[in-house]
Amino acid sequence: MIMIIRREKPSDIAAIEALTAAAFLRAPHTSRTEHFIVNALRKTHQLSVSLVAEEHGVIVGHVAVSPVSLSDGTNGWYGLGPISVAPERQRQGIGTRLMRQALVELKSLDAKGCVLLGEPAYYSRFGFKAEPALVLPGVPPEYFQALGLRGAIPTAAVTYHEAFNAKE
Repeated sequence: MIMIIRREKPSDIAAIEALTAAAFLRAPHTSRTEHFIVNALRKTHQLSVSLVAEEHGVIVGHVAVSPVSLSDGTNGWYGLGPISVAPERQRQGIGTRLMRQALVELKSLDAKGCVLLGEPAYYSRFGFKAEPALVLPGVPPEYFQALGLRGAIPTAAVTYHEAFNAKE
């Protein structure tokens, strides 16, 4: 099977929305609003990186990356997520390929670092780890992870864009 990872195109939007909704439908620890979040990020021009995994013309995965705010004023940090893989295609390396390419894209943006909310056992393979200096209030600290790409890890509270509150 030939799978390509590429930037999203306007014609991909409906497929990304359907894929994201399906990917999180039965997932634990979710609000099931991830597809609304991606749409809201796109609408507010906060979708810094939006990559799809495509196989034989079908989108089987997607990853979104958007800027985050740090309470100490540090710029250049991003939040990765949501990352979605079609339910029937999970555990086949698609998410890994999307993650690796998203990190390449972040480096090309000269990002200082990236944060995400997710399963430590999965994301540690990409270098993410809980960083006591970076916090997301109200979230268990072991699930909020960071990866420094350039410079020191700042001491700050992280805030995601208001699009992460999207309900429709």
